[in-house]
Amino acid sequence: MKVAGPDITGTAQAAIVAAIKNTDDATKATLKLVTELLSSSVIDASIGGASVTAAIGNIVSGAIRGTLEVGANVGHAAKGIIIGVLHGTQDTGTPVLDTIRHTAYVVIRDTASLGGDVGGAALGLVAGVIEATKKLGISAEGAAHVAVDGALKAASHVSSITVETVRRAVTRPLNAMKTTIHQEENNYSRK
Repeated sequence: MKVAGPDITGTAQAAIVAAIKNTDDATKATLKLVTELLSSSVIDASIGGASVTAAIGNIVSGAIRGTLEVGANVGHAAKGIIIGVLHGTQDTGTPVLDTIRHTAYVVIRDTASLGGDVGGAALGLVAGVIEATKKLGISAEGAAHVAVDGALKAASHVSSITVETVRRAVTRPLNAMKTTIHQEENNYSRK
């Protein structure tokens, strides 16, 4: 599927709506389609002079809009989106942490503007980043914090309530990750 320019958001939205309706699994549907759309759009963007960041933003925006249009779980979709973005851009030379921050920002910005569950979206982003980093060979904790940073930045442009909702949603998984890492470090130092 080749898309470029302003049509990409609408194309992504329509594709996500159809995929979620067909599979009823928002995580798998968004992961697959975002990866595919981003791969073809990145190629189109490099030829047409548009930025990879703009392509990411447009595709992510369409994916969130499509998810909310069909009433699917935005947390599951956010998880699939972040993994799909990281898969779809891994060969572009785009810095991974910048990609994570930007994707988280767009997910929370659009979820909030459309009245979706920003807490669920933030939690899905963190879960997706943790899963994706296993294959990327980067620190899961560092990447999760970057995702939270992007989510909080977007939330700060909405309201203090949105900031608090995002913060509460991600506190438990981040604390659990720190505990696990600390335990692993202790186990390693005893050997």
